[in-house]
Formats: sequence, structure tokens, C-alpha cells
Amino acid sequence: MKKFSFELQKVLEFRNFERQQAEGELAKALAVENEINEKLKKIAQQYAAVKARMKGSTDFRDVISQSQYNNLLDYQKEELLRQLTEAKIETEKKRDILRECMKKTTALEKLRDRQLEDWKAAAEYEEAELMDDLKTTIHK
Repeated sequence: MKKFSFELQKVLEFRNFERQQAEGELAKALAVENEINEKLKKIAQQYAAVKARMKGSTDFRDVISQSQYNNLLDYQKEELLRQLTEAKIETEKKRDILRECMKKTTALEKLRDRQLEDWKAAAEYEEAELMDDLKTTIHK
């Protein structure tokens, strides 16, 4: 009996390659999101540090300096939040692409598995027929 051969194996391999590429792209997008979140955490820490340093200060120059620094942190925070929004949109696009790749791959894998089961059933049937023929030949 000949060996099982899935006619769409090359297509399946290509789909798996596409899926792996999509997984890599999604990982990159998630890394960008994480990096932005880390920067936002640092800004929050800077807010807290300035507030702690300025606690109890009565010098007007310190108050003005703190206010200007807080304005700078606010600007940086707003810019990072804008970037985070864009990054989340990009991540969702990459996630959709990965889902689509996975659907295509899964469909081909199911088709391959069904064909393999059919091939196995046919092979078992053919083997049983050969055994029956062999038994019939021996008993004659």
C-alpha cells in the first residue's frame, strides 16, 4: 500500500509560516504597548516623587518649578496615552490577522486529518480483503 500523501501539504506549510509571521508581528505590537505602559508608570512615579519633595515647601520658586514640571509631565503623559491608543489599534489589527491565519491553518489541518482517517480506513479494508483472499486461497 502506498504511503499517505496530503495534496495540500505545501499550502498547509505556507499557512503555518504565515501564522508564525503573524504571531511575531503581534508580539512586536504587544511589546510596543508594554513599553509605553512602562513609560506611563515612570511618569506616575515622577509625579509622586515631586509631590513628596515639595511637601511642606513654602518657597514660591519651588512651587512655580513644580507647576512647570507637572505641566511637562502632563504633556508627556498625554502624548504617551495618544501613542498607547494607536498601539492598541495596531495590536488589534495584528490580532485579527493572526485569527484569520489560524482559521485557515485549522481548516487545512482538519481536512488533512479527515483524509488521513479515510486513508487509514481504506488501508485497513484493503488489508482485511487481502487476508480474506489469502485464507480462501490456503483453504482450497
